[in-house]
Amino acid sequence: MNSLPPLPGPLPSPVPDPRVRDVVLDYAGMDALVVDLVLPGHASIYVMSAMETSRELIRHSYYRYEFATVAVTHSLLALEHVLAERLAVSEPVQALIERAADAGLVPAGLAAELDRARLLRDNLTQGTATSAALGPARAVTILRAVFDAVALLLPSPSAAEVPSADMNGARPEGRLALLWEEHRRAPYPDSFRGVDVAGVDLTLLDSDVAGLVRRELSGGLDDSGVAILWACIADLDRVVASINSEYCGSYFARLRTMARLATAHHLPTAT
Repeated sequence: MNSLPPLPGPLPSPVPDPRVRDVVLDYAGMDALVVDLVLPGHASIYVMSAMETSRELIRHSYYRYEFATVAVTHSLLALEHVLAERLAVSEPVQALIERAADAGLVPAGLAAELDRARLLRDNLTQGTATSAALGPARAVTILRAVFDAVALLLPSPSAAEVPSADMNGARPEGRLALLWEEHRRAPYPDSFRGVDVAGVDLTLLDSDVAGLVRRELSGGLDDSGVAILWACIADLDRVVASINSEYCGSYFARLRTMARLATAHHLPTAT
C-alpha cells in the first residue's frame, strides 16, 4: 500500500543554469553539442549504458552545469572497460591509455585527451578540483575523444569481418556505407598530419577521397569525380606500401578499399 501523501501540485519546471547561457540559447541547442556523439551499436550493454549516460549528462548540464564534468568522469567507466578487454590486462586507466598509445591502438593526440579525462577524475578524487571544473563545450571535446577511442578499440563490424556468405550477397554500396561509417569515426593519425609519403600529401589525400566517397554515397560521382578518384587510388597504392605505422597504414588501407568500392559502378571501358 502506498502511504506517501499526494503531491501538493504539479512539480516546478527545471530552471536553466545561468552558467550555460553563453553556450546555447535554449535546451534544444544542447542537441547540437552532442549530435556527433554516436553510440557504437556493437558495444556491450555495459559500455553502451555508460556512454549514453555520459552523453545525456552533457545534454542536461543545461540545467545543472556540474553535470558536464560528471559526464566526462562517468565515460571513463566505458573507456577503462574497453581498454582492459582489448589489451587483456587489468591495470589503472593511466597505464591502459599508455599501453594503447604505445601499441598504436590510439593516436598520441587522442591518448593525451583521454589522459586529461583521467587526470580530471584524479583531481576530483584528491579534492583539487570540483564538479564545476568543465563547462559543457570543453566537456564535449573530451567526451568526443572517449567516444572516438572506444570506436577504435572495439572489434569493428567492418566489411572485412562480415561472414563470407553475407559478403557474397552484399552490394558494393552497402559495404561502402559500412566502411564509411567506420572511417568517419576514426581519428586521423596525428603524427602524419601534413606529412608527405611517396610524394603524396596524406592529409590532402584523405580529404579528397573522403569527399568523393560522400558524393558517391549521396548521389553518385560524375565522370570528373571518377577520374579524380582513380588518380587517388593510384596514390593510395603507393602510400599504403610505404607507411611504417600500423594505425596509419590501416587508416589509409581502409581509405583505399572505400575508394575502390566507390568506383565499382564506374569501371573504365576496355579499349
